[in-house]
Amino acid sequence: MTRNRQLVTTLGVIAAAILFWMENPWFNPEDIQIGGLDLRAIATVVFWVLFLAVVVLMFQERNDAGATEVQVEGPAFTRFLFSNTQAGLFWLPIRLFLAFSWLEAGWGKFSGTGWLDGGAALKGFWTAAVAVPAQGHAPIAFQWYRDFINLLLQNNAFTWFAWLIVFGEILVGLGLLFGALTGFAAFFGALMNMSFLLAGSASSNPVLFTMAIGLILAWKVAGYYGLDRYLLPLVGVPWRARVQNGTVAPTPVPG
Repeated sequence: MTRNRQLVTTLGVIAAAILFWMENPWFNPEDIQIGGLDLRAIATVVFWVLFLAVVVLMFQERNDAGATEVQVEGPAFTRFLFSNTQAGLFWLPIRLFLAFSWLEAGWGKFSGTGWLDGGAALKGFWTAAVAVPAQGHAPIAFQWYRDFINLLLQNNAFTWFAWLIVFGEILVGLGLLFGALTGFAAFFGALMNMSFLLAGSASSNPVLFTMAIGLILAWKVAGYYGLDRYLLPLVGVPWRARVQNGTVAPTPVPG
């Protein structure tokens, strides 16, 4: 095992242990205070730092010998679904459904009021989301996300954040509609879905999020019946490489 892999394993185990400690149902870490600081908040920051470090180290490991070795084979159907251009026909209706959903949502905000004219609608949504009722459950389940929304409210971020949401929804819709960088479009769509879900708004977000995850996994072929057929080869897809002595050397593509 390389030194980099040992470090990844160590940091990953520590991050998992911290997450287990924070999320276990047997006691409440937030009840522990150290010098007036919430230990849960500190542990949350430490977890995300470790998690990001693991991601960076794993990315660096891509050039190590054996990095391209397939150690656990998957079913043939999944390989077909996520890597065969013909499977683009399966993803096409899903892509179009998501595209029109995002375009409709974005255009409704663009042509309506409360979004591009000051963000009053977004301010109202955030204000309702951070409210903690005397009885029942609060819309936001995670305190860190409530703190994040409160920070945005305190700085009047809704005045410009509303523009990000409106044009973000429209751009995601256009990307999915034309099959242009489908994986990126689906990722940012899923990011908005998750943001709305964290704020306590279910609506159609669970369905859209689930479909977006499928498109992200199938990013190589989901936009094949669209502009990605021409765009992805420009950025080097398909990538075919062999790893020799820790370095990546290109393998000629037959034909």
